Amino acid sequence: MQMVKNIFMGLLLVWFILIILMPKQELYYKLEQELNKNDIIINEKRIEEGLFSLTLYDSDVYIKGIKLATVKKIEFLTFLAYTRILLEELYLDDSLKSMFPTQIDKAKFIHTALNPIYVDISSEGSFGKLSGIVNLEERVVRVDFNNTENINNLKSKLQKDKKGWYYETSF
Repeated sequence: MQMVKNIFMGLLLVWFILIILMPKQELYYKLEQELNKNDIIINEKRIEEGLFSLTLYDSDVYIKGIKLATVKKIEFLTFLAYTRILLEELYLDDSLKSMFPTQIDKAKFIHTALNPIYVDISSEGSFGKLSGIVNLEERVVRVDFNNTENINNLKSKLQKDKKGWYYETSF
């Protein structure tokens, strides 16, 4: 029993050291290179590295050279088996007003090793709250709107089922 405990503690220590010493900024720059291949550019004003996280401040997102969004704070948090991306104060360009809400207060994306095919989505904004899921295997995104009071301008893009209003697309 003592040997099992020592092995478990050793593995836990290696995992902890790996997470702390992980080159977070270099991994982010590699992500930027991969996004750049699809003409997606993120320009951040400041990067801050924590023990388990990497935070970008005042980021502008460009797709094919067109500025589409500004994000006050993007936080990447990882424990290898659990990864969370948190966006705070996301403002979309006014040209997208008819298609999407232009202000999102918080958006959270969670991916876990226990459920590797799916990414959970939750968000709050001027539209209320939403929750959704990304199926990475089938390449499908489904977003369910929990509060339907402020989505009148979005209803033309949404579908309705017994749960309520939702948006579904493939990528």
